[in-house]
Amino acid sequence: MSETPVPILMYHSVATAPNDATRALSVAPEAFAEQMALIGDLGLTPVTTADLAGRWRTGRPLPARPVLITFDDGYEGVHRHALPVLAKHGFPATLFVSTGWIRGAYDTGGGLDTMLDWRQVRELAAAGVETGGHSHTHPQLDQLDDDALRTELTRCTEIVTDELGARPLSFAYPYGYSSSRVRQAVRADGYAQALAVGNALARRHQGPYALERVTVRRSTGAEEFERLLQGRAVARTFARDRALTKGYALVRRARQVRRKAIRSRV
Repeated sequence: MSETPVPILMYHSVATAPNDATRALSVAPEAFAEQMALIGDLGLTPVTTADLAGRWRTGRPLPARPVLITFDDGYEGVHRHALPVLAKHGFPATLFVSTGWIRGAYDTGGGLDTMLDWRQVRELAAAGVETGGHSHTHPQLDQLDDDALRTELTRCTEIVTDELGARPLSFAYPYGYSSSRVRQAVRADGYAQALAVGNALARRHQGPYALERVTVRRSTGAEEFERLLQGRAVARTFARDRALTKGYALVRRARQVRRKAIRSRV
């Protein structure tokens, strides 16, 4: 089976004038268009999350130079700005929605900027964008107790299924945070694969519930983007991010231990 490393690009907002909460992880529409053109010029083959994981699971060969284009949360600019560019190139992608952030009947008001509505999500799905789960209210899943974790997953799954008429197969962890317990819960809820962050290329040996992605930001220039696609200098590019992630992982584990100790005394 192929161990070819695959770049999974993690986008959030695509916006001309993002707000302060989303600016760092937003991408200008012009930059997004240039990035998609570069994917075409380099001869890469975009696939969906379900397609990649399914090929690795069954041993079917990967297409030539695969790449994944993914969007987290559900910002309106994915429909307004990204969809026309994806359609122009004939590129599939995956959208991971936090169902409580999507405008409509289930909106909890937590969205960080202008979010998609369900009509737009359905139009994206009809255009070949896979819709995956991203929890209901976008919490740090590894900090929830079992009941709250289960509710976040099942609520998200049920809403996507009701709105689109098909059960989501892929999941992305909010903030990229997971644990063995969270991964088991995602699998138990019926998801076949899940994406973390990690800021590294995805490889089959990572397992279907811990596939890593690379972050595309507003500050990602053309040369850096090309290096990400080619898998060059990825570790150096994200060295600071990895150090911060490891440090915060220690903090989260300490919080979990403290909460368990408090519960055991009650």
